Amino acid sequence: MNAPPIMRIAVRKEVAGERRVAVVPESVKRLAAKKVEVSVESGAGALAFAADDEYRAAGARVDASVDALMADADAVLQIRPPSVEQVGRLKEGTTLVSLLFPLVNHALVRALAARNVTAVAVDMIPRTTLAQMMDVLSSQATAAGYEAVLMAAAALPRFFPMLMTAAGTIAPAKVLVLGAGVAGLQAIGTARRLGAVVEAFDVRKVVKEQVESLGAKFVDVGETEDAQTAGGYAKELGEESKRKQAEAIARHVAKADVVICTALIPGRRAPVLVTADMVKTMRAGSVIVDLAAEQQGNCELTKPGDTTVAHGVTIIGATDMTSRMCSHASQMYSRNMEKLLLYLIKDGAWKVDLKDEIVAGCFITHGGAIVHSKVKEAVEQSKAGAAGYHALSQVLGFVAVTCASINVVGGFLITDRMLRMFRRKGPSPKQAPGAGSHAS
Repeated sequence: MNAPPIMRIAVRKEVAGERRVAVVPESVKRLAAKKVEVSVESGAGALAFAADDEYRAAGARVDASVDALMADADAVLQIRPPSVEQVGRLKEGTTLVSLLFPLVNHALVRALAARNVTAVAVDMIPRTTLAQMMDVLSSQATAAGYEAVLMAAAALPRFFPMLMTAAGTIAPAKVLVLGAGVAGLQAIGTARRLGAVVEAFDVRKVVKEQVESLGAKFVDVGETEDAQTAGGYAKELGEESKRKQAEAIARHVAKADVVICTALIPGRRAPVLVTADMVKTMRAGSVIVDLAAEQQGNCELTKPGDTTVAHGVTIIGATDMTSRMCSHASQMYSRNMEKLLLYLIKDGAWKVDLKDEIVAGCFITHGGAIVHSKVKEAVEQSKAGAAGYHALSQVLGFVAVTCASINVVGGFLITDRMLRMFRRKGPSPKQAPGAGSHAS
């Protein structure tokens, strides 16, 4: 019998500032057992404490150059989305498995389709029981939620736990977590283990039980709409619900020593939950950690990538929370990749069955076309909007030039009419001596 075909995947070194790696050495062995060979760009795992020699020992090939890495790769695995320029370096017909955020990265999606790359967006894997072990958003959010609390504890000039000392009793810190998804729940658990009193808010009512099971108090805003989608994500609220939500959050923010913001809406700007006026009500020395900073933040005063101080409150807008936990975050991401690859690969080839829920959810481009319906709709709308804007700008330009022409011609006509109105009939009077006019 012939041996089944072997697929080779290439693991790229991430962009500057990213410490994680898509596949760790322990996964290489398990993939090799399933006839999936791995090539790794030299140094790809160094910042996650996975040395080239560890990859070699696990059976991976380590390539010194990107060209050598890509030469025989059937698929490329990475974490951060590639740039449009990097897409141009991919072989036509290859497969890219990465975070892509295709609902907002429309230019990237168009470039992938034009390059005939099969793009698998791991951030679009549906949240189902079968796909649970492939869910990179959940695994990476776990690391981010944990790190956020550690950063808050380091920045807060007060203790987290209650302390009984000879100098008296120290009250525990009050922590408010906004958003009780995976990151929020991890933040709640970590803050509770550090001894803080924790409250949490989420627009999805179903998470109340999960919040309370971790020992936190759920912030109830009264009768509002439930903002959970069929996929378990949050959706945007109506105006009345937003108003009630803002009033409730404002009361609890004012009492908090630490606010951890984790609320995100897929494909949209992060909702602003903490306004500048709310920050003013917080006690000096308090801390806000905004995990939504990459999507412009849940706090109005967050500066993505920076830590700032406003009204005496430290606002941490770091965008590399998960990367700071690079070792375990890489390990979890790598295990997600194992499960995804083994599900999608059959006999050395990709199993592209768009009737399959997981495939339909995460395959974005294939065969030179955009195959994900929601992404295709978003890309077409943005293209139509851009074309409409261009056409409108041309029309407005024409109107502006026409109006300017009318204005100039009209100005000459009106000026001429006014001059005729004030012009005397008959011979002109004699000029006064010394006047600067010439004789007619």
